[in-house]
Amino acid sequence: MKKSYSQIYQFKISLLGIRPQIWRRIEVPETYTFWDLHVAIQDAMGWLDYHLHQFEIPKSETQQPDRIGIPDEEWDDDQELLAGWDTPIDSYFSLKNPIAVYTYDFGDGWEHEVRLEAIAEREPRRKYPRCLEGARACPPEDVGGVYGYRDFLKAIKNPKHPEHQELLEWAGESFDPERFYAARVRFDNPKTRLKHL
Repeated sequence: MKKSYSQIYQFKISLLGIRPQIWRRIEVPETYTFWDLHVAIQDAMGWLDYHLHQFEIPKSETQQPDRIGIPDEEWDDDQELLAGWDTPIDSYFSLKNPIAVYTYDFGDGWEHEVRLEAIAEREPRRKYPRCLEGARACPPEDVGGVYGYRDFLKAIKNPKHPEHQELLEWAGESFDPERFYAARVRFDNPKTRLKHL
């Protein structure tokens, strides 16, 4: 059964280290967990959820960052990783504590700033989550992080580059780094995604 809610959280998600900026603005229910927010970010950005992720956000009382994601007993780390599906976003995010860093794919190391911009009343008959706007295409999965993406863009823009054709084929025959349409974003059900972990 879905939890009822009266407020929505508006976030701006910005991919760090790339200019011009790749970003999205989304609205999600106040009842979301960090797992739900992860799925919404993946869908809005255009990632394929192939890799691990984590959020780092301070507890407003201590200002020490907590890590939230998918706990893994095999991961050798001293700091606790809280389960995203058990951690509500409203227990961390507030207008006084608005920023988290969301890392996706620890190999490529994609870091995003997740900034709470507003808490507003839910609009009647409006479906949430929703993507309001954004700019530029998400990089392809496994492109090699910020530097790999820069090299990839140089290669596909230059027909004389020795890897031009190979990388275009790898990217599905075409890639337009400027293309993004907020109206085309489709959000998956976070509970369905969680079953496939």
